[in-house]
Amino acid sequence: MANINLYGYRYSVYTRIVRLVLQIKEQDYDSIEVDPFSDLPPGYLDQHPFGRVPVLTHGTFSIFETQAITRYLDSTFPAHPLMPKIAKARARVDQTITIIDNYGYLPMVRQVFSNRVFAPLEGAPVDEAEISIGLEASHKVLESLERFAKEGLILNGKGCTLADCHLAPMIDYFVRAEEGHMLLRAYPALNTWWDGIQGAGILTATDPDLSLLGPKI
Repeated sequence: MANINLYGYRYSVYTRIVRLVLQIKEQDYDSIEVDPFSDLPPGYLDQHPFGRVPVLTHGTFSIFETQAITRYLDSTFPAHPLMPKIAKARARVDQTITIIDNYGYLPMVRQVFSNRVFAPLEGAPVDEAEISIGLEASHKVLESLERFAKEGLILNGKGCTLADCHLAPMIDYFVRAEEGHMLLRAYPALNTWWDGIQGAGILTATDPDLSLLGPKI
């Protein structure tokens, strides 16, 4: 059986998404730490010409971009399928992933979480204006996802899909900020989904352990 290697940054939500899929698929893999905000390992740009994470190798096959990686894993390892059979539900999975990538990651993770939670742990300054901008932009994202959760085709607690895998790490970071936690509670269907994800414990094994962070000297 071909070896699986995952190149990624411990605190990256996108690396965590892939780790979550590998966990659900019950696949062993080797994890290689790559910090895209620091010096990249020699030859890494040959694997990812844009210098980001994650990258997955499976034997001699190498692939980057999180959506492509998770689709590949779901197709390659058919146990515990992560795409619904119903066309409308599959479309909602694709829509959720696109929404969270294009409209959710920046405000929820980079603006709210990174400033309110990550920056203080590293001894870096907090930008309150960025947090406010991020919270404002997050409303529309959560409103869209609330409609999907109410509709019930996905984000319904009845089974895990790639939408759950892509969304959960983003929400996990977002609600670590008190403002994010309070905002999510305003969307009852999505909050119910989140309670179910937490209760299932599927995020536990991929927790990035922020306690390891500390001020940079």
